[in-house]
Amino acid sequence: MRAVVLVGGLGTRLRPLTLTRPKQMLPIVNRPMIEHVVGHLTRHGIDDVVLSLGYRPDGFRRAYPDTCAGARLHYAVEPERLDTAGAISFAARDAGIDERFVVVNGDVLTDLDLTSFLAFHERSGAEGTIALHKVDDPSRYGVVPTDPDGRVLTFVEKPPPGTAPSSMINAGTYALEPDVLDRIVPGRPTSVEREVFPGMVADGSLYAVDDQAYWIDTGSPQEYIQAQLDLLDGLRGLVDPAEAVDRTAAVAPDARVTRSVVGPGSIIGPGARVEDAVLLDRVVVEPRAVVVGSVVGSGTTVGEGARVVGCSVVGDGQVVGPGERLDGVRHPEACG
Repeated sequence: MRAVVLVGGLGTRLRPLTLTRPKQMLPIVNRPMIEHVVGHLTRHGIDDVVLSLGYRPDGFRRAYPDTCAGARLHYAVEPERLDTAGAISFAARDAGIDERFVVVNGDVLTDLDLTSFLAFHERSGAEGTIALHKVDDPSRYGVVPTDPDGRVLTFVEKPPPGTAPSSMINAGTYALEPDVLDRIVPGRPTSVEREVFPGMVADGSLYAVDDQAYWIDTGSPQEYIQAQLDLLDGLRGLVDPAEAVDRTAAVAPDARVTRSVVGPGSIIGPGARVEDAVLLDRVVVEPRAVVVGSVVGSGTTVGEGARVVGCSVVGDGQVVGPGERLDGVRHPEACG
């Protein structure tokens, strides 16, 4: 079986970190996000992967010319932005997929049992099956109520708060029969959530299932940090997780590093404090500086006594001046 991984988004919510790299090349505990996503597929025997690309595709190609996390790669680069269904159709046709296949969102991390998920799809005789996940606030997502057999009753994309018919959302993993591609006009931007899935609901051919597995969408700064803290807290069932503090990092004896990721070549100075934070590679945190609940990009220096707090996001190669305070901001602010 083959899989299409959607990695073409602009990653605007994680700017400025995504101004120079695709979102899925950002590290999750010192290992690129895409390796976590593809590694999940290979652990369930899916080792032929199509990357559906749009934004900065060369970042993937340089890092993974042929393979990634044990999977063979095929690159499908959209000539223009084609939305979700358009991207799936373009990638599948470009790779010559003509049988059942899996689609996953490249910014979602999950412990979904894909083997059981595909078995449910087979039993149900569905044209398409969606993995579900229960959330407290479904207004940000596609909401998917089902009947007792798992047949989808309706598909409501991002309902206003308080109006959702269910708390079960589209979790971004699909099993699709090749006939689904016939529903998508090639070369035209098409939404799988707003056009293709509602059509399948009308035909009674769309099913959905929730296995209550771990799931997180890493698209926002808060969730990008949380995905890493969840790994550190042992909430994931991943194989060989990376070390939180890279072995090439240097931490002063009296510095405090708590529940944080410290990237390769980083330096944490005397009296500094790093807590619930993510530092990419070659970050320098000078003496008595504080980084809490924030992300600091590659090659950035946080000056002596400075404070970076409140889910701030600091871009690559920046300098936070001595004594400066960043609280809940993106630095630099003019990041597009």
